Amino acid sequence: MLKIAFAPIYKYNLPEGHRFPMVKYELLPEQLLYEGTVREENFFAPEPLEESQILLTHTSEYWEKLQKQTLPYKESRAIGFPMSPQLVWRGQHIAQGTLQCALFAQQYGVAMNIAGGTHHAYADRGEGFCVFNDIAVAANCLLTAGHVQKILIIDLDVHQGNGTAHIFRNDPRVFTFSMHGAKNYPLRKEVSDLDIGLPDGTCDEPYLHILRETLPRLLDQVQPDLIFYLSGVDVLATDKLGRLGLSIAGCRERDRLVMESCHRHQVPVAVSMGGGYSERIAHIIEAHANTYRLAQEIFF
Repeated sequence: MLKIAFAPIYKYNLPEGHRFPMVKYELLPEQLLYEGTVREENFFAPEPLEESQILLTHTSEYWEKLQKQTLPYKESRAIGFPMSPQLVWRGQHIAQGTLQCALFAQQYGVAMNIAGGTHHAYADRGEGFCVFNDIAVAANCLLTAGHVQKILIIDLDVHQGNGTAHIFRNDPRVFTFSMHGAKNYPLRKEVSDLDIGLPDGTCDEPYLHILRETLPRLLDQVQPDLIFYLSGVDVLATDKLGRLGLSIAGCRERDRLVMESCHRHQVPVAVSMGGGYSERIAHIIEAHANTYRLAQEIFF
């Protein structure tokens, strides 16, 4: 059964000017249910992270500032959302969702988080709409518990996974791969184990060619026990914050390549949604929904 992390806290309502990025977390489950791709029993509601889990990745100083709501203005502004206890609570649920998805993936082959992909969060700070780094938290929890020995992170959001790359820069147990817009945010990139920076306007054919050439070699090289896949749809040509040129069909083929590779190599994959900021919400929902449709088609 396809297990999908979703909790009402994901839909946490921000002030009007910040509402748009959150709408998809409400609409995507409704669309998947409406079209019959999933049923209510596919969804589970994750609990919030415990402090001990947070501190495997994030510093005690950063966690204390979040708890006490004492982040300096500059650090709060870098996150991009107005700071509140609800925002922190939401981040704890999202990261726990990714961790539980990883455990479900080991059982079913794949599991998915309606939210997540908060790859700009560093150990000691948040950035770019990211409070906690959900994939890093999940990876460290699994490694500490001995559930896995080697992890591959495939980050195909349009933005480089700078926080993730920095967190695992000295950890040979986690291989970080980021394919992103070379000239996009963040201006100062970190060094992943493998970075592929793409020129502005890169469209379906060259993008998919690079991915087809890279994935088999990467899986053979790393031989992971588990894969985290960040499937951001801000690679679309219609995206307001992206600078690449993929079509919805091209984005779907990207997801197919990743998930078929995982299935063929029998490596469980936990999927986090990542970014998506097209002007038309229908483009965002369709592109994200394709990821779930493919998971059902390939794994079940």
